[in-house]
Amino acid sequence: MRLLVLTIILTTFVQATIPAEVPDAKGEELYREFCSKCHGSNLEGGNAPSLVDGIWMYGLDKIRNITFGIAQQGMPAFGDALSKDQIEAISRFIDESAHSLGAARPPIPDTLYTYDYDILVQKWVEGLEIPWAIAFVDSTTTLITERTGRLRIVQYGVLSPKAVENTPAVIAQSQGGLMDVAIDPDHGQNGWVYLAYSHALVDTSQTRPPAMTRIARGRIREGKWHDHEVIYDAPHDTYQSTRHHYGSRIVFDSSGNLYFSVGDRGRSGEAQDLSKPNGKIHRILPDGNIPTDNPFTADVEALTTIFSYGHRNPQGLAVHPVTGEVWSAEHGPMGGDEINIVRRGDNYGWPKITYGRNYNGTLVSQHESLPGMVQPVLFWRPSIAVCAVEFYQGRSFGKWENRLLVSALAYEEVRLLAIENNRVIHQEVILKNAGRVRDVTNGPDGAIYVVLNSPGTVLRLTPIVEDDGF
Repeated sequence: MRLLVLTIILTTFVQATIPAEVPDAKGEELYREFCSKCHGSNLEGGNAPSLVDGIWMYGLDKIRNITFGIAQQGMPAFGDALSKDQIEAISRFIDESAHSLGAARPPIPDTLYTYDYDILVQKWVEGLEIPWAIAFVDSTTTLITERTGRLRIVQYGVLSPKAVENTPAVIAQSQGGLMDVAIDPDHGQNGWVYLAYSHALVDTSQTRPPAMTRIARGRIREGKWHDHEVIYDAPHDTYQSTRHHYGSRIVFDSSGNLYFSVGDRGRSGEAQDLSKPNGKIHRILPDGNIPTDNPFTADVEALTTIFSYGHRNPQGLAVHPVTGEVWSAEHGPMGGDEINIVRRGDNYGWPKITYGRNYNGTLVSQHESLPGMVQPVLFWRPSIAVCAVEFYQGRSFGKWENRLLVSALAYEEVRLLAIENNRVIHQEVILKNAGRVRDVTNGPDGAIYVVLNSPGTVLRLTPIVEDDGF
């Protein structure tokens, strides 16, 4: 979310001078009265950032930011002082001013400067349509999903003009579509590729067919999808007519078990219901069978695929290269994005506990903690819209070995987290304002690859001077 950041001193002044009622006025007049002291009379910044430079550090939802404010950043909430129409008028004035001044977001930088490295940024692949995930088959071949339903092949850094044919049909509405892609750990021997996607029950009489996350695998030969197998299909009576919170990330642990996430599908209470698949992280074998040590196999009311529950919308999964534990990244509502260590049978609390609020500012829960519910390793408030995560492994960035790369959609960031004893001891933003970051991973060449939803681009990050970690 893009915040109109105010200093603490000016926050106190503005809060003290907001009248109980504000007469109706045009957006410009309201801006002059309530915003210009910090953002400048010409909107070009002062004690708070410019509103006409094309950079939106906290997302584009100005109405929500003006209404609810962000106390941690020193910005007061104006929802009680200004009417909905007045707030919308201010937002329109900002948009019109930016347009008249020719505001445009800055180009993707060629070079990044971090604490440890100067980094070269290359546009590795361009021209994608809402890319969602990237997976390396080997050192020469890469697969990229587009949420619209296409699976793309990149060979030797060149995007094939044709998508893979005969991939499964998806329902590409709202947040749904073709999402994650993963490569079998034994791909060299068995050729399996795994997909997570939103699947709809089209054989119903409903005008809005219910849908749910589905996991399938197949093999790619001569540009076509073959040997299609559905390895996870939720009970059809649990499918939902909503079109958001599908989760959909896939990882394999060192024993070959396959983990995947399913968001709460907009039915938050069902995240606590073990008879429902949504709001859970599941564990299966690569062929779809159930590991005998899954936590709820003896519970006749529970789905035996469930590994952990009480999740809102986890879109990041990664396996720690030292401990072998699965880590997750989970979208909170307005605040409360989380990083968790996913453990067998644990309850992560949603929606009974959360560090976030509903998008209208009301409480989701009175509780941030309760007995028997796991606290996150880290949470963000306000939300950064955390998405994919990956532990860095490779020689190119030797000083970053085993650190966690974190992608953020709303904040348009890649963060680097240093972790000791399962605690985050440092965060650094290594990429900012290049676009909405949907996926981040390290390639077999040691480079870091960043998937941008918008623009539809994959960036390749390499150190300007190679480093061996010593």
